[in-house]
Amino acid sequence: MSVFVHPISTDGDQLRQYVNFCIDHYKGNNFYVPPLVIDDVNTLNPDTNPASEFCESQSFMAFRNGEPVGAITAIINRKANEKTGDKTVRFGFMEFIDDKEVVDALFRAVEQWGRERGMTQIVGPLGFTDLDREGMLIEGFDEMSTMATIYNYPYYRDHMERMGFEKEIDWIEFRIAVPDAIPEKFQRISDIVARKYNLRVIKFTSRKKLKEQYGQAIFDLVNEAYADLYGYTPLTPRQIDHYISQYLGILRLNDVALVVDGDDRLVAVGISMPSLSEALRKSRGRLFPFGWWPLLRAIKGHSDVVDLLLVAVKPEYQSKGVNALIFCDLIPCYRQNGYKFAETNPELEINDNVQKQWEYFERRQHRRRRAWKKMLN
Repeated sequence: MSVFVHPISTDGDQLRQYVNFCIDHYKGNNFYVPPLVIDDVNTLNPDTNPASEFCESQSFMAFRNGEPVGAITAIINRKANEKTGDKTVRFGFMEFIDDKEVVDALFRAVEQWGRERGMTQIVGPLGFTDLDREGMLIEGFDEMSTMATIYNYPYYRDHMERMGFEKEIDWIEFRIAVPDAIPEKFQRISDIVARKYNLRVIKFTSRKKLKEQYGQAIFDLVNEAYADLYGYTPLTPRQIDHYISQYLGILRLNDVALVVDGDDRLVAVGISMPSLSEALRKSRGRLFPFGWWPLLRAIKGHSDVVDLLLVAVKPEYQSKGVNALIFCDLIPCYRQNGYKFAETNPELEINDNVQKQWEYFERRQHRRRRAWKKMLN
């Protein structure tokens, strides 16, 4: 049967069909963690995604006999292309059945859309920005995903290689056992660094005060610390306002550590939160009618896994042991909250400085994901 690929409008019903197909594609899979439908709908809609200030996008769905069989989004991040000097069209938010005709039709649509706009290469899976889910899973298919990562079937890799895509870059992830006590050497490093640079950790008991006093500073720091990472583009004021509003208001505050200097200027930050993976699986990505309940329980700490969402250190303090201050503060909080394991989420395989911070802990590298690249003819 022929496959037909149609561009998706920003109409809410079409975007919900797109996102629901991507979730239903994994029905019965024990390791897939769905996104919240409303979050992905808002991300794919240029009217509600602040990244649309510098990104152009088009979502496509593939149908056979009127039934959806695949979905993919083409993205041009103009800021990223200006930074690298490349003419890249990204693909992301992608799902498809194991069928050559379907896969080829989806990628033809993205490639043609990119060529029409002067692009010369295709890379992905990537999102609009580095804070979206990115990287195709190539190892760790029998590991529970996290809310911040992509899960996909093993056959996805086969199709990428069949179509002539090559490795662009890999990310790796670790599952870390939360120790019973702060490792002695880790504590010693923390004490030395705190004295040497006059640093201290501050905590908040009010989300409102955290947002007011350090919300902007946190994302300014992220822009500084992540500036040279693969695919990263600086967050705009509109994006920062969006993330402050959307995320800082739901954090469990003792899972957050801010490191400041003698003048109370932010030097480093560690943001984590209870894993929402099981709760999202139970809710199937839908808040209503009853999906909000497991999510609320998870946010309040009914989980034995903590997700390390974000660790950022000012460039002039990197590789100086400042991360030790963050985790010397967080480890006792993790024990108090009943966490047994921590998920690092994706780290670039070439980022040795980040991976060195885990050498003091019992850990295993359990997932690997990849961005693929191909030149457009």
